[in-house]
Amino acid sequence: MALFEYKAIALDGKAAKGHVESDSLKSARQKLKKQGLMVTDIYEKNAVSAKGKSKGGLTLFGGRVSQEEVAVMTRQLASLVKANIPLVDALNALVDQIESVGLKGQLSQVREAVNEGSSLAKALLQHPKTFDNIYVNMVEAGESSGTLSLVLLRLADLKESQTRLRRKIVGGMTYPAIMFLVAIAVLIGIFAFVIPKLQQIFVSMNKALPLTTEILIWISVQVTSWWWALLFGAGLTVYLFNRYINTKKGREQWDRFKLSAPVFGKVTRMAAINRFASTMSTLLGSGVPILTAMNIARNLVGNVHIARAVENARSNITEGQSIAEPLRKSGEFPPLVIHMISIGEKTGELPGMLKNVADSYEEQVATAVDSMTSMLEPAMIVFMGGTVGFIVVSVITPLMEMSNLSR
Repeated sequence: MALFEYKAIALDGKAAKGHVESDSLKSARQKLKKQGLMVTDIYEKNAVSAKGKSKGGLTLFGGRVSQEEVAVMTRQLASLVKANIPLVDALNALVDQIESVGLKGQLSQVREAVNEGSSLAKALLQHPKTFDNIYVNMVEAGESSGTLSLVLLRLADLKESQTRLRRKIVGGMTYPAIMFLVAIAVLIGIFAFVIPKLQQIFVSMNKALPLTTEILIWISVQVTSWWWALLFGAGLTVYLFNRYINTKKGREQWDRFKLSAPVFGKVTRMAAINRFASTMSTLLGSGVPILTAMNIARNLVGNVHIARAVENARSNITEGQSIAEPLRKSGEFPPLVIHMISIGEKTGELPGMLKNVADSYEEQVATAVDSMTSMLEPAMIVFMGGTVGFIVVSVITPLMEMSNLSR
């Protein structure tokens, strides 16, 4: 007998929750139905152990599951399916083995749904935050074509590739971001606590101060007197900016800026093309129809201008034309990418060509991020050095004059 935790609505309309023992999820639902309860959520209690409790006492079940965990689970499932182990038994093995409480709980529900006769794709569809459209569509294509193990392996490769690229970008930007935040914190501390004390000494000199010192004191006064206005202004700016970029016009302008920015634009474009190429390659190679594949890829590129180019190419396909031509006319895709897509269409090797594009751009993004990081670090050092030098000169100059007067 397994223990299930449920949430339901009683006949009088009140919410109810509790535990019920039963042999399976299906029989647990039937038992609760006989009690006059309409189940809204139910899951196996032992899938959410004490290890899954957070500091606030809430379980991580149903919470965010990392793509690294999904990639590892997918590769393990592919190995089990390839070994001709029945799908339910394979899912049982994964549920017992996986340590991630969130993923364990969701896979437990997937297992129960499959055990009750649902397809794997439909069972995964109930957890869209963990298993996205790419995942579900590829699994559905693999089930219908009898190549589920191969599709799962391709899915694992795709997830791992996306994870590597994301980790590279985040890792490259983390150190400069930390340096910048630390620099801002140090400067705020100097202007809020150190300069006001030195200001009293400067005032006691009863003498005209150098321009740099006057500027330094002025900044300190603004920070100490109007810190609340500065915080409010910063928060309001972020709020208005987020509202603006969530409008159609704002999103288009912001996405255009991200593509044309001097340093980051090239990386942004390459990352978007990598997502398009890797998604299309994996979906097409797994038997997903090209129109469905392009619709999914359009939603994943993360930029409205590149997404519009993909949508135009999709419309071309419905009219019996090629993909490459509208991508070329958009001006958003480099000529080499267009050329490779065109060759892939002519030779019938489009998935393979797109895979080459994705691999090439993954390497280029990694190289570009390394170059960007190598430029940002000395830029941050110069910024900090210049700021500290300005403060030192502004403080020492009047102190030296005071020392000369005392002699």
